Amino acid sequence: MSGFTAPHCGALRASDDGREVELYGWVARRRDHGGVTFIDLRDRWGTVQVVIRSLEAEIRNEYVVRIKGKVTRRPGGSENPKMATGDVEVVASDLEIISESHPTPFPIEDPEEPDEKTRLEYRYLDLRRPPMTKMLELRSRVNKIIRDFMDRNEFIEVETPILTRSSPSGARDFLVPSRLHPGNFYALPQAPQMLKQLLMVSGVQRYYQIARCFRDENLRADRQPEFTQLDVEMSFCDEEDVFSLVEGLFAELWREILGVSLSVPFPRLDIKESFLRYGSDKPDLRYELEIADLGGALHETRAEIFRKVLAAGGVVRGLSVPNGKDFARRELDELVTVAKGAGGQGLAWLPGPLDKFLSEGETGEIRRLTGAGANDLVLVVADRRRKAETVMGLIRQEVARRRKLVREGEWKFLWINPTYLFEEDDQGKLTYAHHPFTRPFDEDMSFVEERPYDVKAHAYDIVCNGYELGGGSLRIYDPAMQERVFQLLGMPLEMIRARFGTLLEAFTYGVPPHGGIAPGIDRIVMMLGGTDNIRDVIAFPKTQSMSDLMLGAPSEVDQSQLEELHLKVVPPQKAPS
Repeated sequence: MSGFTAPHCGALRASDDGREVELYGWVARRRDHGGVTFIDLRDRWGTVQVVIRSLEAEIRNEYVVRIKGKVTRRPGGSENPKMATGDVEVVASDLEIISESHPTPFPIEDPEEPDEKTRLEYRYLDLRRPPMTKMLELRSRVNKIIRDFMDRNEFIEVETPILTRSSPSGARDFLVPSRLHPGNFYALPQAPQMLKQLLMVSGVQRYYQIARCFRDENLRADRQPEFTQLDVEMSFCDEEDVFSLVEGLFAELWREILGVSLSVPFPRLDIKESFLRYGSDKPDLRYELEIADLGGALHETRAEIFRKVLAAGGVVRGLSVPNGKDFARRELDELVTVAKGAGGQGLAWLPGPLDKFLSEGETGEIRRLTGAGANDLVLVVADRRRKAETVMGLIRQEVARRRKLVREGEWKFLWINPTYLFEEDDQGKLTYAHHPFTRPFDEDMSFVEERPYDVKAHAYDIVCNGYELGGGSLRIYDPAMQERVFQLLGMPLEMIRARFGTLLEAFTYGVPPHGGIAPGIDRIVMMLGGTDNIRDVIAFPKTQSMSDLMLGAPSEVDQSQLEELHLKVVPPQKAPS
């Protein structure tokens, strides 16, 4: 091997002409031309063409080989501008087949993606495809930029336990039975929330962690049961300190990865206005389509549907569609289906069947409030406030998609701040909007008993192009206030002491004011990588049914393992027929 070096396949350039090299990689393609064999040799860094004058052994795609040879300029006119190494080729003097490959279940080099089931079943081959390799490299680069940035800002990286205690955080815990403590369970952390607050009591002051978190919840395209977040906590801070830190980090990520300069500071929008204007707490601002409150224009209307909703304390919301008069009736019916699918009562529009129930003055005022021009269509929803806002938010998204109003290539970041302390759960009961450690506005606690849903909190979400990238808050650090919030959420004193006693006691030993945030690294990489599927940026993701098709998880375990853990599997009861 004297005189040979082992560069990467994708690193060779015209300046390497005449260089003796030793390369290792996979055969990406093979072509035979009149006794001369050409192969494209691929490694993680790229692909280079290899010329083999005499080939005695059979060689096929995805074989792993070692090549020795000399780098030469390609003959004039045969350069390949689509390859980074397209100006050169390696003339092989020696070839060794290190390992053979069966025909793969899908072509590794095919630009067309195989179906997702096959991709996940053979994920180790899917990751061999160059686009997926680039995603792994991107994620690694993002993590390095984050660590360098946090280090420059004097944060300490601290690892917190994976086996911890179950505590409410808005989703189901994954539980782990304890062998040494029969009948007791650990929980995998939904987030290291209490631990990072305890680190503030410890005097760490600036903590971060690239943290693995686990939530047993239904999946969506941008959600997985195990995920990674940048967990951040800092002492003696206010919202502006958190905003400045995160804006600086995102500006650096977008500049280093995409070469894009973000404008900072990011705009701010309180949650009430966000729902009113965009029907969402994570609005996409790459298109306008603002929603208007039409209640003032219809307080004396003869239109019964609007009059009844307003009398019952509901709202009427409207949205102007530019040049929307050309909407076909089929398209309008499809929008009605979208509205009803979101739980709404339906959808009306102007001009349309409602015209005869509205006065000329009401019609004119609706058009004024929505900013509708002569050729615009106004879509109208009447319902309970939150339902009307949610429906109009979905209609807004659908209209933007159908009319191609989204300005691709723009990055519209904003902060949703402040938000509310409480919200309704699916059963109509009081629950926390972020988590129960969020600090409320002191002045709003005077009416918390009478109007709990109006209590604002020092909480914030960072949003970009319709995705929530992270959320956080300033934390309660007064133990009496923390105990009161727990009680407002319906927790008895014994439960509070059992679940949160350590935190409440720690707060009696000199706790600094503190706050933090937890941007989702999976979603950040998803956006930087130009995909809308979070599974594309996770090495070994789960399916929508929370299954690992490659490893066959979850799976049954041996009876001996269950006995050792003092567990018995009870088959699910069949529903009565």
